[in-house]
Amino acid sequence: MPASQSVTGWRKSSRSQGAQNCVEVGRTSDAGAAVRDTKDRAAGHFTTTAPQWHAFVAALKTGHFDR
Repeated sequence: MPASQSVTGWRKSSRSQGAQNCVEVGRTSDAGAAVRDTKDRAAGHFTTTAPQWHAFVAALKTGHFDR
């Protein structure tokens, strides 16, 4: 991620209340997303572009990753 790009609005899913294995998602300044481990925020995060994030969310909604 370029140094000029910032991440804001970190949030955890409302479905993860009480769960120990959670991730947080934030918005990047170019409308993409950043993802980090809630338990180890200092470990850093990875970022996606807006098209990558939208494709990932669409795949989740259609059950692509369901077992």
